[in-house]
Amino acid sequence: MAREKFKTLTEQMFYLLLCLHQERRGVEILERVQEMTGGRVRIGSGTLYDLLELFVEEGMIRQTRVEGRRRSYLITDKGKEMLERECQRLRSQLDDYDRVRREEEEP
Repeated sequence: MAREKFKTLTEQMFYLLLCLHQERRGVEILERVQEMTGGRVRIGSGTLYDLLELFVEEGMIRQTRVEGRRRSYLITDKGKEMLERECQRLRSQLDDYDRVRREEEEP
């Protein structure tokens, strides 16, 4: 079953939005995501630019600067709301996991 658009975020989407709380260019996004995740999450350059285009179209991020081929981006309020919803969804999953594990461990 196909995932409903933006109902959940992939790790790459999540970290891309997260790092755009500060203005960044494409290469800076790639570096920051690797830094934030200790190299666990990598975004390929093709995926990055596809996501940037998609997020701009959806109003989740905006271009802030264009210098030749270099573009800078920043998260919008809509993007912040989506990121917050995803955080709440992930927290709920972790809470469920913790609750079920405690119940299973009870004698």
